[in-house]
Amino acid sequence: MTGGPITALRRPRRLVPGDRVAVVAPSGPLEADRLARGVGILESWGLQVVVGAHALERDRHLAGDDEGRAADLQAAWTDPSVRAVVCARGGSGAARLLDLLDWDAVRRAEPRVLVGFSDATVLHEAAATHAGVAGLFGPMAATEVFGGAAPDAETVEHLRTTLFQPEEAQVLSGAGTRRIAGGRAAGVTVGGTLSLLAGSVGTPESRPARGGIVVLEDVTEEPYRIDGLLTQLLRAGWFDGVRGVALGSWVGCGDDAVETVTARLQHLGVPVLADLPFGHGVPQLTVPLGVEAVLDADAGTLTMCEPALA
Repeated sequence: MTGGPITALRRPRRLVPGDRVAVVAPSGPLEADRLARGVGILESWGLQVVVGAHALERDRHLAGDDEGRAADLQAAWTDPSVRAVVCARGGSGAARLLDLLDWDAVRRAEPRVLVGFSDATVLHEAAATHAGVAGLFGPMAATEVFGGAAPDAETVEHLRTTLFQPEEAQVLSGAGTRRIAGGRAAGVTVGGTLSLLAGSVGTPESRPARGGIVVLEDVTEEPYRIDGLLTQLLRAGWFDGVRGVALGSWVGCGDDAVETVTARLQHLGVPVLADLPFGHGVPQLTVPLGVEAVLDADAGTLTMCEPALA
């Protein structure tokens, strides 16, 4: 991969009570009760919530067929009354929608917030590549941690703060953060779920992380798989010129997942911070993508240079 360093993306405006948000299911099938509870939380913040017409459909391991899922996403991204698009859950299938979307229409639309993690990594990359819009790598409406019977309070509150009062959520940290390689670095946040980033190499949406602060996490990937995914990105040049790395949770990836990652990336010679609480673990902090930030591995912090939303 070649090209200059990544640059900061357009920040959508923050939410205010009364804003309309759309919950869509671009990936796996949903549990109706979790979706209802998640929608209830969003509504308790004073938001008007509309759910995608096809959100509760099912087609094998997907939330309905590609055309229906793409239609819901397209409608949400281009409806001028919608201020945020919240993914309902991950799984797989989001990448299948990218060639079905009208990116010219998305570019013409006013930027709006995209919230999601895991499989939504490819949507964040697509929004960055095709529309130049920053996003939030954060909890999704119909997941256990947000819409389950006992939602995690810290996860829910951090997303609310990031959406409504982003200046109060600029510093990300956690009690268990670990300095792997010390130092301080500045750059634009980029990344997401490792397996999705590696799987996107060779597509129009794959952006090299040059000049960026890389945020990485994953779930249920064995160490040998993590090694292979990182090797794919390294050989493709994705990591060339990165300035720092922040690692999130590695749920179900084995006790030595972080050691596997850091051993594979140590030759980069950049600051590395581990166990920042974002990704598939609990709690799940909301991480802005496409925003200028400073990684301080010694202090255990990732600090946005400006609020994630305007």
